[in-house]
Amino acid sequence: MRLRALLDTDALGLKLLGGEDELDRGVRGVMTTDLRDPSRYLSGGELVLTGLAWRRDAADSEPFVRILVQAGVAALAAGEAELGDVPDDLVEACARHRLPLFAVHESVAFATITEHVVRQVSGERAGDLAAVVDRHRRMMTSGPAGGGPDVVLDLLGSDLDLRAWVLSPTGRLIAAPKETPGARGGVPALDTEACARLAAEHLAAVRTGRRGPHRVVLDRTTYSLFPVRGSGHGPSSEPADPRDTMLADWLLAVEADAGDWAEERLDLLQGVTQLIAVERDRRDAARTVRRRLAQEVLELVQTGAAPGEIAARLRVAAPVLLPGLGTAPHWQVVVARVEWEDGRGDAGPVTQALLEEVLVDPASTGPEPSDRIAVAHTGDEAIALVPLPSVADEHDEAGAGVLADALLESVRGPLTAGLDGDGRLTVGVSAAVHSAEGLRGALEEARHARRVAAARPGRVCAAGHQELASHVLLLPFVPDDVRRAFTARLLDPLREYDRRHRAELIPTLEAFLESDGSWTRCATRLHLHVNTLRYRVGRIEQLTGRDLSRLEDKLDFFLALRMS
Repeated sequence: MRLRALLDTDALGLKLLGGEDELDRGVRGVMTTDLRDPSRYLSGGELVLTGLAWRRDAADSEPFVRILVQAGVAALAAGEAELGDVPDDLVEACARHRLPLFAVHESVAFATITEHVVRQVSGERAGDLAAVVDRHRRMMTSGPAGGGPDVVLDLLGSDLDLRAWVLSPTGRLIAAPKETPGARGGVPALDTEACARLAAEHLAAVRTGRRGPHRVVLDRTTYSLFPVRGSGHGPSSEPADPRDTMLADWLLAVEADAGDWAEERLDLLQGVTQLIAVERDRRDAARTVRRRLAQEVLELVQTGAAPGEIAARLRVAAPVLLPGLGTAPHWQVVVARVEWEDGRGDAGPVTQALLEEVLVDPASTGPEPSDRIAVAHTGDEAIALVPLPSVADEHDEAGAGVLADALLESVRGPLTAGLDGDGRLTVGVSAAVHSAEGLRGALEEARHARRVAAARPGRVCAAGHQELASHVLLLPFVPDDVRRAFTARLLDPLREYDRRHRAELIPTLEAFLESDGSWTRCATRLHLHVNTLRYRVGRIEQLTGRDLSRLEDKLDFFLALRMS
């Protein structure tokens, strides 16, 4: 299609800022990016959409435009939602390099432009999917209830007689056609095991650099696997290093042998993956608020902010992650790291997307179940803040939220295939904490648990807070920072409470343990009434989530006090 056709489509909200003489240029695809150098994702002929997040000052425009021109893009479209009017320095840079420049009105989503370009380009390549794409567009614009990947899959089945599924890199079913129960022509619906095997085959193929679609035979049924890449990639481009995206990208599994297809039909299915990628981009956009909340809490915890400030931020996060919750939840911290043997690159963003997926219940379907998970990334690790709306029994592990042993059980097969040879995923899980005061200890605890997992063999490993319990701390080779994390988790809430209220909870705890838990002897020793002592002990248990009638908890407190 031509640039002129885009400008003539009022619904796209495009305003020409420069390059009127270049409007007959052809557009072969579309890519959304806010990278300062997106060249490795460009193959030429794209309409590049940008929100201008790469621009820090006027000097950034010239090198950005030069990179686009060298890559052979057709035009640049800049959104007005963030900065208002497109900066003059960008207009001037585009004029110097004869690159057509459009402004996108703030009311128009980039997804709308992406869908339009994909539809037009696919329609010009061939006509057998034109009806599918057009019908999908109408359903998408009718509202959330009418859109989504499921609609595309239904139309593939009804118009092209193709059964297809959208899967996450861990093998979770994102979308399926409506009539998957039972069999058509004696072929069973795609089950959980088949999903995991297809994801494993896909990751193994991508890791070796093979171009899709990938042909896989499961139980005498042939599938063709198409990568569904996000907005960082053009329609025909491959990432410079497949490890940059493969642990985050969805895949489209089609029950057919694409090796028998003509080139035109392959191009059409690639167009369908772009439509599905729009849905994935929308999911990522919806996670922005939760990611920002997690990042803000993490920065406060790591910089030693006051517990009151952290608690205020958590009160903001709780309604977003658990709408309708009446009281503040408990929280867990999960830390993950993807490491490659050559030590290459910043794996933080990919680990962030992967951890968001891993924390979703494997039995759930669709992209929405991750809406209650907030994941940030710092350096090469991802950190999740997981809210627990209720903990039935603080000492009952079945009710204590995320469990390390079960976390990776359903995803181990696919991820091992994707990481085999040169990569590892290690995960650490903290205990549940009940207040802002406990988050610093929980973060350190999760990080140390991840290090325990990293010491184990295997490509995919996890460890939980239980493996940092008292008996481990007695071993002489345990690092000092592990000991500090243990004591911080138990005693910091009490120290902070004593500082604010002069409640003498720490001296009370010491006396209670030295009195072997005897209420009478401890009250006499502290010159307190027994009821006052019971109130203080109750407050200690409330702040720490421990039970001083249990031997295990008494021992943990005893060790924490001695090590502090």
